[in-house]
Amino acid sequence: MNAREEQETVAGKAYDVELARRLWRFIRPHRKVFFLSALLLPVHQVFNLVQPLLLKAGFDAVAAGDGVTLFTTGVLFGVALLAEAAAFFFQYYLSMLVAQRCLADLRVKVFSHVQRLPMSYFDRNPVGRVMTRMTTDVEVLQEMFAAGAMNLVADLVLIVAIVTIMMSLHLELALVSLAMMPFLLLGINVFRLKARQTYRLIRTRIARVNAYLGEAIPGMAVIQLFNRQERSFEEFDDLNRSHRDAIRRSNVYEASLFSMVEAAGSLSIALLLWYGGGEVLQGIVSIGTFVAFSEYIRRLFVPLRDFSNKYAVIQAAMTAAERIFELLDTPVERPGRAASPDPAPAPAATAPAAGLASGVPGPAEPAEPATAPAVIQPSRGAVEFDDVWFSYRPNDPVLKGVSFRIEPGERVAVIGATGSGKTTTIKLMSRFYDVDRGAVRVGGRDVREWDLDALRRHMGVVLQDVFLFSGDILSNLKLGNPDVSEDRVRAALRNANGEGFVRRLPGGLQAAVRERGNNLSAGQRQLLALVRMFVVDPEILVLDEATSSVDTETEFLVQGAFEKIMANRTCLVIAHRLSTIRNADRIVVFHRGVIREMGSHSELMEKGGVYYRLHQLQFQGEGGAADAPGTRDAAAVD
Repeated sequence: MNAREEQETVAGKAYDVELARRLWRFIRPHRKVFFLSALLLPVHQVFNLVQPLLLKAGFDAVAAGDGVTLFTTGVLFGVALLAEAAAFFFQYYLSMLVAQRCLADLRVKVFSHVQRLPMSYFDRNPVGRVMTRMTTDVEVLQEMFAAGAMNLVADLVLIVAIVTIMMSLHLELALVSLAMMPFLLLGINVFRLKARQTYRLIRTRIARVNAYLGEAIPGMAVIQLFNRQERSFEEFDDLNRSHRDAIRRSNVYEASLFSMVEAAGSLSIALLLWYGGGEVLQGIVSIGTFVAFSEYIRRLFVPLRDFSNKYAVIQAAMTAAERIFELLDTPVERPGRAASPDPAPAPAATAPAAGLASGVPGPAEPAEPATAPAVIQPSRGAVEFDDVWFSYRPNDPVLKGVSFRIEPGERVAVIGATGSGKTTTIKLMSRFYDVDRGAVRVGGRDVREWDLDALRRHMGVVLQDVFLFSGDILSNLKLGNPDVSEDRVRAALRNANGEGFVRRLPGGLQAAVRERGNNLSAGQRQLLALVRMFVVDPEILVLDEATSSVDTETEFLVQGAFEKIMANRTCLVIAHRLSTIRNADRIVVFHRGVIREMGSHSELMEKGGVYYRLHQLQFQGEGGAADAPGTRDAAAVD
């Protein structure tokens, strides 16, 4: 997060009432327990407030030599103590019960929302920042339930009640004892104004720390291989120090308020001794009233002293809630739209889709038509790119007027230099992003008209970097689909030439898979990705550098399996190694976001253009590149 983003996060206006209203939506399903907990608060406070009055009666009884009243008062004081303790126990237990239930609901809501966010959101936001929203920020809300909102309101009611009782007992003594209150309230207000920005800054900087850790820990092998430990330590130390400095600023405010409350409390006791002691000596005020005042002053400054901590929790919770609801307000992927098959293209100047290129969510999108998104059968998977323009950042198009068509059952390869736009075609086909201009059609219909689940269910993608989840082999092949039987998985293993490899693993299909499959080789992970495709049985198959990181023996197994699964399917193959695509029906050559050539291997070699030059560069040392008519120089590749 850069300095400008941090400043905006710290300086933004907070709508506490709106945040509280939104939080209430998660409390509402548990409102019966919540209200019961709320009702116990005044019960607890009543038993707390009655104790100084009982002390007053007891000391007055001692002064009057009334033993019966003293005994009765002592019994009532004991009952009040027990009742206060019981009320506090059940109030705290019920409030935390509500907290755990509603925060569990909130976590589920956030995770469900995150699963439906567009890929552009994850391009802009590191994993650590998203995890902070779902873990640390939610934990802060739990602290609010434990020590915050309701107790803060109850403390304010308690303060008003104590001041009222003191004034009813003796007005002049109350005014003298409370002479420091106006100055204390002024200091509390200053603290309140300063604290908000500080707690926002703390939440922002802990998110930066988590984001860095989320990147550094998975990349630890690279850090160690390139001896980057010292530099990584310096970067983390800078982030950690900035977080520490933000907390230290908060501690300064909290310590200032705490010491100010302590000083005000001590001065109030001194004023009580000075003025109230004289009144007692003159017989104007009874010793019981004096003791009651001292108890009420002690009880009065306890919530004021704790105000800094409770207010800190409230402010931190409001900041955390802002960030959580900011995430929940981020527009999700739309499941589809009812529209004409060929929507009117947008002007090139406004090509980037709203909310995809900017660093913050765009304005709320207009309401979609009431028509449900189409669930389309793809007729074995025709794919068409029609004058497609797309950019990840404004005014920096990655694809520029790309048009090509893959017929059902056809095998088309896409090649080009890094950054030429090859992988972007996969993202647009799967609708991880929407095009800026033009249309991508699958099964004859614009992908924006598809139901997203249906679109991706008919499309299988095998990437170079295969992602496996912690668990076992079987769960990684079924991916939570209850309709997939173990027999179907075993059949897929046989078709993918992976049965022998799985059989050799300890436990077979139940063999453990560690985080991201780091206990398996790249080739083994690639085989499992291919088995997934046999399990899913998609109409459209996309292979993105699928054999670039496997050894020769594994590649032989994988290539054999590829030939099986690509039969009678619409296939899009992206590769750098030209040896893997010679048998493609057509080869599309990308260069800097445009299609430079298209044709079969023999046709492109005959042209002697960009493809021919790429072929020469790869095979010149292997004797596999013969000169062809019309050979271009190196400028053809550029």
